[in-house]
Amino acid sequence: MADIVQQRVEDRLPGLEQLERVGLFTKKEVKSMLKRSTALEYKLHRSVLSKDDFIGYVQYEINVLELIKKRRARIGYHFKREDIEFPIIQRINNVFKRAASKWKEDVQLWLSQVAFCKKWGTKSQLSKVFSSMLAIHPDKPSLWIMAAKCEMEDLNSSESARHLFLRALRFHPENQKVYQEYFRMELMHAEKLRKQQQELEMAKIDIGEYTFSPEILSGGLAEVVYRDATEKIKGAQFMLSLLQIAAIFDFTKDLQDKILQNLQAQHTDESVTWDFMARRELEAPGAPKLHSAQGRASDVDRREERCCAVYEEGLKSLATEPMWTHYVTFCLDRFKRKTNVTELKEKRRERLLEVLQRAHDALLLQESFYRTWLQVLLSVGHMDTATQVAIAATKCFSQSVEIWSLSLQTLVHVKSGEVGSLFQEALKHVNPKDSLPLWQLYAEWSIVSQCPQDTDALFQKALLSTVPAVSAAMKETYLEWAYKTGGYKRARKTFKSLHEHRPFSKAFFTKMVQIEKEQENPKISNLRDYYERALREFGSTDDDLWMDFIREELGALGNPENCGRLHWRAMKSLVGESVERFTMQYTLLQTGHI
Repeated sequence: MADIVQQRVEDRLPGLEQLERVGLFTKKEVKSMLKRSTALEYKLHRSVLSKDDFIGYVQYEINVLELIKKRRARIGYHFKREDIEFPIIQRINNVFKRAASKWKEDVQLWLSQVAFCKKWGTKSQLSKVFSSMLAIHPDKPSLWIMAAKCEMEDLNSSESARHLFLRALRFHPENQKVYQEYFRMELMHAEKLRKQQQELEMAKIDIGEYTFSPEILSGGLAEVVYRDATEKIKGAQFMLSLLQIAAIFDFTKDLQDKILQNLQAQHTDESVTWDFMARRELEAPGAPKLHSAQGRASDVDRREERCCAVYEEGLKSLATEPMWTHYVTFCLDRFKRKTNVTELKEKRRERLLEVLQRAHDALLLQESFYRTWLQVLLSVGHMDTATQVAIAATKCFSQSVEIWSLSLQTLVHVKSGEVGSLFQEALKHVNPKDSLPLWQLYAEWSIVSQCPQDTDALFQKALLSTVPAVSAAMKETYLEWAYKTGGYKRARKTFKSLHEHRPFSKAFFTKMVQIEKEQENPKISNLRDYYERALREFGSTDDDLWMDFIREELGALGNPENCGRLHWRAMKSLVGESVERFTMQYTLLQTGHI
């Protein structure tokens, strides 16, 4: 091992001497680099190899390259690169190669070498690196695409990129992403040839017998890829993705028309086809140069009407939830667009409300659209309709907490007389584990709208819930309500009636602490009782609770002598990371930093 390391170190000497000779590094720096590189070389020749050692070696050498680059720029010396940088770059590539052969499964290692080659101008190595990587990882389509893009964009080789895509398709014959990028590459190749032809024609250069094939220039190879792709991968969504790629290039009108014809002929049974065809009407040629806002609004309205006509045509043969979803989404998108023309704004709103109603009547309206529907109805003052929609939504989605919450909020807003019965109906249908938002909403409404006796009965019912989250949260709300309606005495009475009935939340106790401290003459004995009860429940994990108790004892009402005892108890009770947090906070408190 020593002989190999010595040989490698000796191989470095000419480059290091050159660095000193040209003034990029001092003699002391060269000596230090030699010592450091020798240590790194020994690490790479241990009996048990470590990936971190290889990565550290590479990083060190890259840092040297970066430093050389800065020193060159500073002193303005730009010669002897083949004697200084090239050996270092070659060493780095060799180390990468050794590491990749040892840890073949580490894709990031391969990609790090690719990034290095691109940055330091060793593009000749790129093809070799990708070839070795793909031989080991042929099952990863993204690597094939990356390699092909590198050949096309970095190495300017369309032919190599094409061969890579063809090889990729042998391993992944039905991968959409591979076909999409292959299709894009062929169109880029055609565009590059077209630019070359234009440049030759502008320069009036005689190219002799060599001519550009019209079929290739118009995207003929891309069309071959398209046909092969659509034979193996079915579906309108994939075909549309190819159409969108083709639309990027300005010479593909014929190809786009062909894809469009195939889309209409083969995929009218898919809602995305109708959605695409409908939205295309927005881009259709309209009235030329309309100057007035009213005229432009009329033109936009006509386009939107044509879009709706396409959706209506699609619904005749494909009345499905996805189809209605696309239709509603389109109407909603247009409704959200800003316009200063009142007539257009109202027309969009009426169209949206009509489509929402029809989709609901067909029982094919998605749950997420009901919120928008109700918001629009309330914004224009259609309270009766909003009430009907809210109740109807709960029948369609009787187990959805979100729908019940939305509908009940709407009924509360319009002050409907059915709110109370619907709250009870909601709690019967939804899963008790998910019912906390409904209980909270129910309590908020009852506090405002019902008499104290009814609200108290509601809280008593909520406290009996078998779901711990509901019972704990409602205890806190109950305590706060009792304080607001009956003052301190009622809050104390409520607290005493509940403080032995688990489960609890920390906020239940801290709320009572806050109430006690708001009194004109708060009692420290009561505060201690509240803290002790809270610590009984949460003292093993909540370090903040212990700190709050200690601060209370350090306050005007407390006894500082109790702090030491509390600290000892906290250290015995707390577990895990909470011990370290408590120790740090207590130390800061003792030293006066908090």
